[in-house]
Amino acid sequence: MTRTATVIGSGPNGLAAAVSLARAGYAVRVIEAASAPGGGVRTAALTLSGYRHDVCSAVHPAALSSPFFRAFGLDRIDWIIPDISFAQPLDGGRAAIAWRDLDRTAEALGADADRWRAVVRPLNRALDAVADFTGNQLIRMPQDPITALRYGVRALELGTRLGYRTFRTPEANALYAGVVAHSNTAQPTVAAAASALFLLAHAHSTGWAYPRGGAGAIAQALISDLVAHGGTIEAGRRITDLSALDWGDPDAGDLLLLDASPRLALTLPSVPGVWADAVRGYRYGPAAAKVDFALDGPIPWTDPDVAAAPTVHLGGTRAEVEASENAVAHGTVSERPYVLAVQPSVGDPTRAPAGHAVLWAYIHVPAGSMLDPTELVIRQVERFAPGFRERILASHAVSAQQRAHENPAAIGGDILGGAFTFAQAFRRPVVSRTPWRTPMKGVYLASAATPPGPGVHGMPGWLAARQALRDAGEPARLGDLFG
Repeated sequence: MTRTATVIGSGPNGLAAAVSLARAGYAVRVIEAASAPGGGVRTAALTLSGYRHDVCSAVHPAALSSPFFRAFGLDRIDWIIPDISFAQPLDGGRAAIAWRDLDRTAEALGADADRWRAVVRPLNRALDAVADFTGNQLIRMPQDPITALRYGVRALELGTRLGYRTFRTPEANALYAGVVAHSNTAQPTVAAAASALFLLAHAHSTGWAYPRGGAGAIAQALISDLVAHGGTIEAGRRITDLSALDWGDPDAGDLLLLDASPRLALTLPSVPGVWADAVRGYRYGPAAAKVDFALDGPIPWTDPDVAAAPTVHLGGTRAEVEASENAVAHGTVSERPYVLAVQPSVGDPTRAPAGHAVLWAYIHVPAGSMLDPTELVIRQVERFAPGFRERILASHAVSAQQRAHENPAAIGGDILGGAFTFAQAFRRPVVSRTPWRTPMKGVYLASAATPPGPGVHGMPGWLAARQALRDAGEPARLGDLFG
């Protein structure tokens, strides 16, 4: 008899788990709450006809180094790898630019050239070791202990007040601040610094890639593989109580994998109290409020290099960015918030009619916020690109509260799967060498709330599937499934 696997959630982690199990011979069905599958890697016409916007994630720094996606086949997706990984405009018409070329970036930083190289070069030269160290769970011996030690020491430096001595120029400090703010947590912290180092290592090696046609291309590649191996997807079905779900017989080897908040597992019968208490104690962080724009042309950035950067960090100086992030951590939103913006039309003309463009942007907000970010984002873009407002044809905003309603896994609008803290790097959502396995037979966690955490890399889903296969006594190597 064929064993079955039910996957709740069709984000990149759920789909990674699904295709892995389908290739291992399971009859897989994926259940998705939204009307279309893909979770955080969907692309839709949110504003006007002919304009394609990414619903959640837009640029994917971790994808090209992901062991899962490398095994699955990176060539299944048409990746755009820009020469500029990200840019940080500053007042006065100047900007700091993070070129994919590390030396080119460093040379433009003047007095900080050698410091920037010293921070990044030991990591970007050992990117596979960085991906190994950060792409699993931390309670284990890394394959390259020396790189892991360098990574940890540098995170300890940058994540404390000692880090204010690392860079001296406004440009280098601004570049670093824009990256460290991705973690959506108070500054400075060791966890945020570790996240920044991961992103910087990729920025100056494989680059910050994004798919031609939008993030939905990632979901489509995974879905096509799933269907080719007999899997099915049920969209538009929201599961809020697992006790009422018929997912098979765990004693017969049937599986249930959750690309969802771990809290959903608590709706199962007979959940051990200690594990349930640990899951209830797992913390979620601040949220994101997002806005998409349809534009009648490219954004008129004051600095021309910014116009060539798909990813742009808006927020000004390091002090301004940190003030913005610390305000969110304390429950408020700055009048000049940090804005993470992506202009995919820079390298992808399929995203808008000829000569036109789209802009994707979000700000960090307190959990559950009802704030519409549109005006705050417009002001920050206008600060560095006067005339932007006149380019807007239409916009579409999603508050943190709306995000939480649309995606049950985004508790309070948290798109990272849990608060980004040092403690929760080890406790995600529980302290365990096998955090994907639950105490309930046949039930596994496969979301960003498990190691290695957020990002479009598919690793939580693959690691959950691998754990399930190992527990069933079956081969659990990527090469066995995707070779």
